[in-house]
Amino acid sequence: MAETPAEATDDEGIEVVESIAVRFAGDSGDGSQIIGNEFANTSAILGNDISTLPDYPAEIRAPAGTLPGVSAFQVNLSSEEIYTPGDEPQVLVAMNPAALKANIDDLPPGGVLIANTDNFTRNNLRKAGYDQDPLGDGSLSSYRVAKIPLTTLHKEALKHLDGLSNRQIDIMKNMFCLGLVYWIFDRPIEPTIRMIEKKFAANPLVVEGNTTTMKAGYNFGETTEQFQYRYRVTKAPVEPGTYRTVNGAQAAALGLVTAATKAGLTLFYGSYPITPASSLLEELASLKNFDVRTFQAEDEIAAMGSTIGAAFGGALAATGTSGPGIALKSEAINLALVLELPMVICNFQRGGPSTGLPTKAEQSDLLQCMYGRNGESPMILVAAQSPADCFDTAIEAARLAIETMSPVFFMSDGYLVFSSEPWRIPDPDSIPEIPVTPWTNPNDFQPYSRNPDTLARPWALPGTPGLEHRVGGLAKQDGTGNVSYDPNDHQHMVGTLQEKVDRVADRIPEQSVDGPEWGDLLVVGWGSTYGAIRSAVQRSQQKGQKVAFAHVRYLNPFPRNLGDILLKYDKVLVPELNGGQLAHLLDAKYPLKVISYPKIQGQPFRISEITAKIDELLDS
Repeated sequence: MAETPAEATDDEGIEVVESIAVRFAGDSGDGSQIIGNEFANTSAILGNDISTLPDYPAEIRAPAGTLPGVSAFQVNLSSEEIYTPGDEPQVLVAMNPAALKANIDDLPPGGVLIANTDNFTRNNLRKAGYDQDPLGDGSLSSYRVAKIPLTTLHKEALKHLDGLSNRQIDIMKNMFCLGLVYWIFDRPIEPTIRMIEKKFAANPLVVEGNTTTMKAGYNFGETTEQFQYRYRVTKAPVEPGTYRTVNGAQAAALGLVTAATKAGLTLFYGSYPITPASSLLEELASLKNFDVRTFQAEDEIAAMGSTIGAAFGGALAATGTSGPGIALKSEAINLALVLELPMVICNFQRGGPSTGLPTKAEQSDLLQCMYGRNGESPMILVAAQSPADCFDTAIEAARLAIETMSPVFFMSDGYLVFSSEPWRIPDPDSIPEIPVTPWTNPNDFQPYSRNPDTLARPWALPGTPGLEHRVGGLAKQDGTGNVSYDPNDHQHMVGTLQEKVDRVADRIPEQSVDGPEWGDLLVVGWGSTYGAIRSAVQRSQQKGQKVAFAHVRYLNPFPRNLGDILLKYDKVLVPELNGGQLAHLLDAKYPLKVISYPKIQGQPFRISEITAKIDELLDS
């Protein structure tokens, strides 16, 4: 099987492999996301390094059994450190013909296909675009195919339980599938049983139904003769500590809460629900015991207005949305910029213009966040590189916002929001405090006087005697904040805002490089391309190629030494999930011509795509 090198076969006949990727696929109601998450969580408990890739349908309510309605979840397990959910699955679980058709091209020859034969009906084959049953026409001869009447076996396992509706029974069939997969990969079922018992504690019959069918799936694997293969992925070496699995939304929520705690502030989060940012609102709403206030607004403009009000009132204010929401918020974002109030604006990017591809990954909002406002309106931009890194990036965004008294963009995307990986929970005492010193002295108070180092204006909280001041969107005079139409003052204020952003470069880390400091090729990435690029560069380095990798976390301003680094390599390659937006920014700022490598398919880069591009450039 591709990319699953066997280390040994133990006494039980289980093949020990370094890594393996499994993809669950079916209709959006088949529970692929649930069993994928549980499989990942159980593997993490066993000590495997994991990386996941949920793939939601762009049309959530697409007709059942059709290609647009296919939902998938890929899990990559490894005994070594990994950075991506894998290029291709070695095991594909297809719950119906549409799931098979949508995913079979990704399964390499020799891969394992588990198909629920009960759903391969004439009607379902027709809806998936099959003229005949692929399970019987020989077209799948290059794969190891396990044909299982999963639905029939599942119902048989539950026939002794009275009180379950037909709908409840149908929903539970994914647990039979999960039990079978647990057996194939030598995973225990007990962690999932504990999850079921906790989640459905109020309904013992549902607990019994789910656990019964999962055990039946596990036992079916044990007794059937269809499977002559089992796999075991050993523990990965990890630093000592306490770990949990997090997705990007969970990590970002914990990061914002931590930042507020370290600043001694209430966290306010005002947001309008929009995919994929809704998950952050849900996560923060569950953390109200940490002095978190969440507000679900009726529209994006109201959400942004509430965030401005909360920042003016002295809270650590944050809002979250995606590209269409950023467009609607842009006027109010500029108001926040002119008022010079600290807040974090989370942009969880999605695919395409307009409504586009709400559940698909893309990095197409970089230029929007850089320039998508009227007038000269520079803003600080930071971007997370992995699901767990959303924690650190959220804290950094909050720190910079408070330090500069400015709104800061925290950029992520749907891939990071939904994907998960193990996260070592940090010691809270190791995280630096974020100093906050609201202005209290009324003597000679000016609302737009500035810190000589950061150029931040005072944070003067409403109700503080002697600190009353005027705010609004009209052009302001420096110092007093009075409305001013003086041309020189306007240029001065615009230049001051730009200088405030530029000075951030003095207080952020210099750009690091993974690989030789000089060489033939430097691959530059940002955001969620981190995992695929790092893995591809490591493979190239193992082949002896003089390739290095630079991942840019700070997008505005760039690290001070970035330009010097770029000029040390013969060629600079920039893979991006957009039309070449970072490449455009680098071309505009530095005296070199970078090579753009765009991908706009609503899917993350594969490692193989980047390694192929590296080989092409080095051979040319």
